[in-house]
Amino acid sequence: MANDTDLWLSGMAVYTEQGILPSASVRIHNQIISDILSQPAPRSTGRRLDFSADYHLIPGRIDMHIHGAKGADVMDATPDALDRIRSALAAEGVTGFLATTVTESIEKIDQALQTIGQYQRLKNTAPGAEILGVHLEGPFISPRHPGAHRAELILPPSIDLFDRWQQASGNHIKSVTIAPEVLGGIEFIRHIRKQGVIASIGHTDADFAVTELAIRAGAQQATHLFNAMRPFHHRQPGCVGAVLTNSRIRAELITDGLHCHPQAIQLALQSKGIEGLILVTDAMRAKCCDRGNHFDLGGQTVIIRDGEARLADGTLAGSLLTMTQAVKNMMNFTNSTLSDLIYLTSINPARALNIYDKTGSIALGKDADLTILDEDFNVVLTLCKGQIIYATTDT
Repeated sequence: MANDTDLWLSGMAVYTEQGILPSASVRIHNQIISDILSQPAPRSTGRRLDFSADYHLIPGRIDMHIHGAKGADVMDATPDALDRIRSALAAEGVTGFLATTVTESIEKIDQALQTIGQYQRLKNTAPGAEILGVHLEGPFISPRHPGAHRAELILPPSIDLFDRWQQASGNHIKSVTIAPEVLGGIEFIRHIRKQGVIASIGHTDADFAVTELAIRAGAQQATHLFNAMRPFHHRQPGCVGAVLTNSRIRAELITDGLHCHPQAIQLALQSKGIEGLILVTDAMRAKCCDRGNHFDLGGQTVIIRDGEARLADGTLAGSLLTMTQAVKNMMNFTNSTLSDLIYLTSINPARALNIYDKTGSIALGKDADLTILDEDFNVVLTLCKGQIIYATTDT
C-alpha cells in the first residue's frame, strides 16, 4: 500500500537489470526502490511524477575521475568548492563521484584530503551528487608522462605517505593512479589492494610486460586510456596494448573527441566490450563556467579556447566535458545504445567501487539513485537516494 511519503515515477521507459520496461513506473520509499511496475502507476497513488513514454529512467551515473566544475576544484580544499561540484554534477545525471586530486605539494594534498574527510563526517545535506570517495591522481606517477601535472612535484610511490593520506581522508581514498614501473610501484599496488583501494595504471611509461605484472599484482583499472601512457606499437604493444588485451582490467575513457580520436574509442569498445570500459569526464573547474578563459589547475594556468582546456604549451589539461555530452558522443562515435552505456556510466563504476549491491542499476531494494532523460537524452530529473537533486522544472 502506498505511503504519503512515497514517490512514484511513472510513464517512461524503465531500464531495469532484467531489461527495458516501456511505459512503466517505479516507487521510491525511504530512499529505496520499493516497487517496479510494467505499467504506469495507479491513479490512486500519492505523490507521483508523470513522464512521456519516450523518456528514459536509468540508473544514476558515477564519475570516477572529476577534478572540478562551476569554478571550483577539489584542491581548493573548501566545503563550498565541494558543494558547487556536487551541484553541477547533479545536472548531468551524476549521483555519485570520486573527488579527484592532482599532483601538488604534500601539504596541499593533505589539506584537500582533510577537508573531504571532515565534509563526509558532517554528512552535508545540500542537494547534489554524493561524494563516494577520493581518486588520488598524482603524485605517484611517471615524470615521463606528467600530462598537466607539475613534473617537479611528482614523487615515487610511498606506502607511508599513502597511509598518512588515507588516515587524513577518513579512509575515503578509493582509487589511486599509479605508474607501476617506478621503483616501488608493484609493492605499492599490492599494499593498496589489500586495503580494497583501486590501483589504476596511468601517467605511466610502463611497457607491456610491466603492465601485465601490475595487473597480476592487483591493478584493476587504467586511468584515461591512451592518454599519458606509453602508446601501442606493433612490435612493442606497451601499456595500451596490455590494457586492451587483458580482460582483468577496466579502462577509463574520455569521449570528448579531443583526448581520443573516435576510431580509437571504437577500438577500445571492440577490444574491451561494454563491461570493460568506464566513461569519465576528467573535467576541471572551467566546466559549466560561462566567464573567463584562464583557470588554475594544480598551480598551472589553463587556457580555455574553442571548448578546449590546455596549458600554455598546448598540453591538454583535463576537459570541459559533461557526462551528458560524453554519453551522446559515445553514441555517435560507436553506435552504442543507451542500454550499452548504462554499463559504462553506472554498472561498471559501481562494480569497480564494490557498491553494486546498493547502486548502479534499477532493482528492488537498491538506493533510488536515478536519472530521467528526455527523448534527446538530456537530463530532466536526478535523484540521489530518493532526494531530487536536479530538475528542469518545479516538481
